[in-house]
Formats: sequence, C-alpha cells, structure tokens
Amino acid sequence: MATVIVAQKAAILPYAPIALAAALTNPAVVKVEYKNVATLAEHGNAAVALTAGGATLTNVGAILRYIVRSHKTTIYGSDPASTSLIDDFIDKSQDIVNSSDFKTLDVIFQQLNHHLTFRSYFVGYKVSVADIAVWGALKGNAIFARQIKTGKDLGVHLGRWYNHISAQAFVDVALAELTKANESTKVTKADQGSFDINLLDAEMGKVVTRFPPEPSGYLHIGHAKAALLNKYFADQYKGRLIVRFDDTNPTKEKLEYEHAIKEDLLLIGIDSSVVTYTSDYFDKIYEYAIQLIKEGKAYCDTTGQEQMRAERMDGIASQFRDLSVEENLRRFEEMKKATEFGQTCCLRAKISVDNPNKAMRDPVIYRCNLIPHARTGDKWRMYPLYDLACPIVDSLEGVTHALRTDEYHDRNPQYQWFLDNLGLRQVHIWEYSRLNFVYTLLSKRKLTWFVDQGRVSGWDDPRFPTIRGIRRRGLTMEALKTYILMQGASTNYITLEWDKLWAVNRKQIDPVAPRHTAVESLNKVKVTVTGADPYNLKEVPRHKKNEGLGNKQTAYGPVVWMDQVDCNELEVNEEVTLMDWGNAFIRSIEKNDKGVVTSVQAELHLEGDFKKTKKKLTWLADGPELVNVELVDYDYLITKKKVEEDDRLEDLLTPVTEFKTEAVADGNVAELNKGDIIQLERKGYYIVDAVASVGSPARLILIPDGKVASMASKAAPVSQTELKDAKDAKKKKEKEATAAASSAPAVSGKKAKAAAHAAAQKAAPTWTGPGPKPEEIVELEAKIDAQGLKVRQLKTDKADADKLKEAVDELLVLKKQLPVRIEALQSLAAAASAAADNFSL
Repeated sequence: MATVIVAQKAAILPYAPIALAAALTNPAVVKVEYKNVATLAEHGNAAVALTAGGATLTNVGAILRYIVRSHKTTIYGSDPASTSLIDDFIDKSQDIVNSSDFKTLDVIFQQLNHHLTFRSYFVGYKVSVADIAVWGALKGNAIFARQIKTGKDLGVHLGRWYNHISAQAFVDVALAELTKANESTKVTKADQGSFDINLLDAEMGKVVTRFPPEPSGYLHIGHAKAALLNKYFADQYKGRLIVRFDDTNPTKEKLEYEHAIKEDLLLIGIDSSVVTYTSDYFDKIYEYAIQLIKEGKAYCDTTGQEQMRAERMDGIASQFRDLSVEENLRRFEEMKKATEFGQTCCLRAKISVDNPNKAMRDPVIYRCNLIPHARTGDKWRMYPLYDLACPIVDSLEGVTHALRTDEYHDRNPQYQWFLDNLGLRQVHIWEYSRLNFVYTLLSKRKLTWFVDQGRVSGWDDPRFPTIRGIRRRGLTMEALKTYILMQGASTNYITLEWDKLWAVNRKQIDPVAPRHTAVESLNKVKVTVTGADPYNLKEVPRHKKNEGLGNKQTAYGPVVWMDQVDCNELEVNEEVTLMDWGNAFIRSIEKNDKGVVTSVQAELHLEGDFKKTKKKLTWLADGPELVNVELVDYDYLITKKKVEEDDRLEDLLTPVTEFKTEAVADGNVAELNKGDIIQLERKGYYIVDAVASVGSPARLILIPDGKVASMASKAAPVSQTELKDAKDAKKKKEKEATAAASSAPAVSGKKAKAAAHAAAQKAAPTWTGPGPKPEEIVELEAKIDAQGLKVRQLKTDKADADKLKEAVDELLVLKKQLPVRIEALQSLAAAASAAADNFSL
C-alpha cells in the first residue's frame, strides 16, 4: 500500500493526487495523510510525497503514474496509445504547475481548449488520470482561478470541461477531506462535526437519499446543510440523490419559489434539472389512505381545531374515533368532493390516544383545501399532510436513508408506523443537528414577516440567512459548502457563531480579491504633497501576491485626499508611509474651530524606510478618475442571540440595521461588475451590489471578515439600570472636571493649551460640535461606561472565559460606534449652523 503525504499549507496545493485517491476509493492501494506544514522538510521541502516499499516520490506526475499502475485501472488508458496520450497530458499539467507567467499559461490554456472542442474528456470517453492531473494543476493555479471566475481570455470548452470535472463526486469528497484536515487545527471542536458514521445497511452503489423542500419560500442556510449532507452520503456510497418538491399545500406554494430553489441548489453544486413531486403520487397516497380507513386505522373527525388540540394534549379520545368503516369512507368521500360537510372534516391516523409521545396521538393526515394546485389544478380538493406523504413517497421512490434534522425526532416513530401499517418497503432514518446561528431566524414564517413588513428589501436582502441573502452579502458558495461539510453529520445541538463561516469565506476571497482604495467623503482632507510629480497614471498590480489578477492604473499627483480619521491623528513633522507610494513628512496641519482637520501639508520622502513608520495611510490623488461609491454595512435584524419560544419578535428588533457611508474610490472601481469582490485597503472586503450609473454611486456591501469583534451585534444590550447608573456617573465626572478646571492655577503658553486640552478631553472627550452634547452621544458614552464596568466586574469575579470574551467584544463594538456617530452629528450640526447663518443674512 502507498501513502500520499500532503503539506496542507503548501503555496500550491497538490490537488491531483488527492483527487485521484478519492476517485479510486480503495485505501488498500493508496491512502492520504495531511500535515499542518507548508513543506515536507523530511522530503526535500516538497508539497507532496508518496512513500511505498521504502521508496519516496515527490514529483506529482510520478506519483500519479505510480498510483494508477499499482491499481491496474483503465483510467490510465485501455491500450498503449491512450496511455501514451495520458502521459503527455500529465506532463502538460506539470507545465501549468511550474509556470506563473500569464503569456505562457495563456498558450497552454488555448491548446487545452482547442483539444476539448469536440471532446468531453482529454482521452477517451470517461474520466482518466489525464483529466485528474490537468484539473489538479488548474485548481491550484491563481491565474486560472481568476480567469474561470471572470470568464475572460478562457476558451469555452476548457471552462465547460473544468466545471464538469469539478462537479464529480470524487472531487467533492477530496475537497471535503482536505477542508476537514485544514480546519482541524484551527476550528474549535464545538464547531466541527464528523462524517465518520455508519449508515445502517448501506451498500455501495445502492444508497438513495432525498432532499424534499416545500416550494413555499426561499432556501436558507439550514436547507443548504440538509441538501449538502444528503448529496455527500449519496456520493460517498456512489448512490443517488433525489430532489423532490413537497407540494402538498397549495395555499403557501408558488412557482416562483420552485424556480428559486432550483437555482439556489445549482449554486451549491446540486443538480436540480431532474426533480420529482409529492403531487406525482397523490393518487397512490389516496389509495393508501383508503386502505388505512378500511383496516380501521384512520377515521374522519369533525372536532373543532382548538378542541382537538386540547384533547390531544390531555390524552382524551375524540368522540368520532370509533365511527364505522362505512361512515369514515362516506365522510372521506365528502372530503374528496369538498362538500360543505366534507370541509369540516379531517382524516386522522388511529395510532394512540395517550401515548407519552404526543406526535403519536392520532395525528391529522388529510385536510381540505379549495385553492387550485399549481400542478394538479382542481383535481383534488383535499391533500395529504407531510407526515403521511413523506414515508409513502420515500418508500415508493426507493429512498434507502432519510436524513432528517433532530427536530423531527418525536415524529420518527410516526414515520415508522406508516411504513409498517401500510406494508411499505422500509426506509432507514438518520438524524443530524439543525443548523442554528446566533442573532438569526430560520423560520419561514418569521422571515416572511420581515418581508411583508418592509423591514428588508426582499428574500435576497443581505441581512437574511437565505442562500441569496448571504450570497449578496459576499459569501462564496465554495465557502458555504466548505463550512457546512465541516459541521459533518453530528447530532450535537449547538448554536453557532457566524465568525467561523465568514473566516472560511475570507480565506477563499483574500487571494483573488483585487485591491482598491476609497476615502470617506464626509470631511475628507485635502493633502498637498510637495516633491510629487505632476498628476500622472502608473500601472501597478491589482494584488501584490497574485500576478494573475493583472494590473490597474493608479493616479499620483501633488494633491491627494485622505480620510478625516487618519488626518486627525497626524502630528507635525511626523514621518508616515503613503501606501504604494513611499514615505512623507507631515509639515503642517490646519483645523477649524470645531477641531476638524481641513488641510495638511506633506513633503515627499521616498528615501524613507516604511518599516520605521507607525502609520501606513491610504490616499487618492485628486483627479477626474475618482468614482463616487456608497459603502454599506449591516447589523443583525434581532438583538438576542438565541430566540426562545415565548419571545415576541417585535421586542427583539434591532433599531437600526443598515449603515451607509458616502466615499470616493479610485477610477478602477468604475470597471467592476455586479457581484465582483474586492478589498478596499484598510477598510475591508466588499462586494459590488450595484455599479455606478449617471447620478448614482456604485454600491459596495461590506463583507464580514470573521473577526470576533466585527461579528458582535452593534446594538449590544445594556440594561436600563446599568444605563442610568452610567449616565449619572458621567454627569458627576463632568461636574468634577469643570470644578477642577475652574479652581486650577493659571498657566500660560503651551502648558496652558495642553492643560486646557487635557481638561476638555477628561470632561468631554468626544463632542466638539456647537451646543451641548447630544443625548444620543451621552447615551452611547453611558453604554460604554456601563459595559466597561461589566467587563471589569467579570475580570474581578474571574468569570468564564467565553462570557468575558463576549463582554469585551461588545465593549469594542460600542467604542467603535462612538467616533462614527460623533463625526456624523458634528457634520449635521455644522451644516445646520451654516444654514441658519445663511438664512439670517
């Protein structure tokens, strides 16, 4: 047996041997081990090594050939001619790995594209090691990654082939195993799951799973987990996944939702071109309902809904439980015709009156509904409920393993009862934990409330946990799949933080996100740079660590714009670094009477050492290329981490959840397309939500970076008592500072200014605008004080580390809000003052 050892942190990952091992699915021939290192020092610092029989191979091509020869498989060719051709493509794949030159790679890509013009695979009519070798080389190539994403300069046939190979089951398995290895050293055990389970009676090639969404809404992240787990196990056992629409309630279902679900499934790599419908089996389900009635195992009940609910809760039998078979058949026929009497009936399974498991207490399995069905029209006026339809259709469609979240646990005996009492083929149930996130609602009913109330822009709102919403927020589908597969099929019930998901996403986007620059428009500062050349454009890399992204035009000149927050921290004669330009000395700083920096004089010092400066500043040369942009950030829709059953949704709403900032960006931003992901230097990652148009700025949405502090709720909860105490303490502190200032001995010159400044900062360290400090600022400062007291108390009490960390994170978020709100209010106050002056004139 051979062992392939992979350096997980290698600059260029050796995907081909990993994929080949997954394709062969024979650990007796080859197994893969991962090491959390950048290179394998013991094997000449290689990224991969194969050891077998005392020998070691470190060349990917040699490793691939050794494995397929040992396995004696046809994927290495069925005759000498095809084997020779495969060897040529293995060599070609190494040319891709060994080159980072755009022109060289472009020639190779065009050659490969031409070869695939009339072919589905490089050699023969099925996947061969040639396909795996080339796919692995392209997968690890940064230039190709960018081109396949944008579709630029890449032949249509090569792109088609690459996507086809990427969709293969063995590729999903290989990437999932690699992801598990990568995250095992970085993610806490609470956030991890495992696929190391044994599906009961699972046979290779015979496992059938199903994903049965109801077309009554858009898929959210919880549905994505269900779909991907079902796909994973179907692929693991070389079986198949059935996508079935559970369309049994025409009141809620729409064709719009069905189309959206199909599109979203495609985004996460699940083929939804062929689907089935529960409505395909309405005739058969009806026959099984008749069978239950005839066997005395179901009855038609006209008890009112409230009374029925109370009787089930108290274990009281319905007065209609023992109706004759003939009467039940008559009533069921009335239901079928939807007569006035029939509409008062429902069909109930006769299981138990007082079973400790209330799901077994004679559940309703059929009810009338007069709304026409999208597929069956007016043929039916009554429809089976999910609890009856699901086990029947699962059995009829050949499902071998029904994967269900643990919220269905109490209904599993019910599922089994229907299989047994209808004489249906058995289906195994496997439970896994539901995906739950902090500050997040996954209930369709509650999400619909937000849409109907106009509190969000729609089902694709970036604040929504729908697949469309998180995608619009900047989450890549590759990151979503990786994260969900990290969770595994665990049955542990945990409420997850969002930070790990966005951290996985950051790793996906950072290597391929072009770098750009933006400066906030509010109080942006004009900086005159002496020693600079006249306004000119230079070509610089879009990403310093990824040449494959190409170059961009950057403007340089003697006048630049910088952020107010940066200039407010500058000191005269301080040496700073202007990013992607060089060092400069700050020679003068002008401020208005409100303390806002209005202009800065700087002197270019390109000989300076950027390693010796503390401040690395972003800037934009003043010129016609600048683009207006709107930077958008969001908060959670609710203020409570975990919603309880008795919580009122209206009491949990976050007051403000959308934050907009006007800014100007470099001219290259005008070339971006909707959906492009970029990084604004020192501001974060953004996704283009709307491109600039006449009179409208480009809209860029901030992508969470996964850092804990940035993931905390911006509406951090502080009790009213804590808020009042903090306000009182703040007022007392200000009075004491004022008294101390008035009784202090007179001081002159610079010392007097410094003392006055220190006193002012102590008394009111934030507000410098006209008039008294706004109540909003007073309240926010009070919250900071209250939260600070809470943190200090937790430290004194030696509180649990997680609790202390959460409190600190909330404090950091509050502190971050303060300067932003002050700056905005000061600007409004200044504008109002100017307007008043103009009016008086």
